[in-house]
Amino acid sequence: MPGGNLKEIRRRIASVKNTQKITRAMKLVAAARLRKAQENITRMRPYALETLEMLSSLAARTGDDEELHPLLARREPKRILLLVLTSDRGLAGSFNAAASKAAHRFYLEQEEAGNEVTVGAIGRKGRDYLRRRGVAIKHEFSNIYADLTYDKASEIGDVIVAEYTRADLDACYIVYNEFKSAITQHVTVEKLLPIEPMDVPAEETAVDFIYEPDQQTILDTLLPLYVNVEIYRGLLESVASEHGARMTAMENATNNAKDMIDKLTLQANRARQAAITTELMEIIGGAEALKG
Repeated sequence: MPGGNLKEIRRRIASVKNTQKITRAMKLVAAARLRKAQENITRMRPYALETLEMLSSLAARTGDDEELHPLLARREPKRILLLVLTSDRGLAGSFNAAASKAAHRFYLEQEEAGNEVTVGAIGRKGRDYLRRRGVAIKHEFSNIYADLTYDKASEIGDVIVAEYTRADLDACYIVYNEFKSAITQHVTVEKLLPIEPMDVPAEETAVDFIYEPDQQTILDTLLPLYVNVEIYRGLLESVASEHGARMTAMENATNNAKDMIDKLTLQANRARQAAITTELMEIIGGAEALKG
């Protein structure tokens, strides 16, 4: 029978329709969450970027004076911490795979250069991806996305600041999906520590800031704050990117389900026509036999 068994085709149509309902609902949920995530990252970006600019200017004036603050020390990057941001759930297109592949590629490049690389994983998908490829996970941060707050980012930042202060690591990089739009996310590998000094003309560096209450207090407050803010921004970028990628993936899945339903419906109609034609031929054949 053309198009296969009619009952089986109808069962498949019902199954695809049920799947389509699920993907459509997931798309709507992702779209609602994306709006909130977009608002959060739009509010956070200017503050984070201005903080980075201010501290980069400060680093240009202080150099690598470790006596002022341990986070100002710039050492040869032989021991590197790689912070990988992915999600705990799938069904988000290439969102998790893109960040995980970029992290693994960076890891291999640094290993090949003779550097010691340790990994901190935020998100189950990136952790599992790297573990399957034999990468040891030193830090595993869980339950971050359930209720994402600045305090949770600070807990991660405290670990990094403590290790850098003890000189257990010489550099820290963060890998995440930077949110561009609902359909575009750009994988970014960004240096978190040491702070890169700005290109400031010599005549400007000769003029220092006025510190109130004093330079040491300002540095003790601002430098750890910078690390926490950058991690929080990365998390917000990753969350917005995840919702955008999931919304796009579920929209594509919904459209594909519609195409499949149309195709199966056409097959079902052809199978039904073939069945009717066969029955008519049998009736006609039976009538001809009776006449004979």
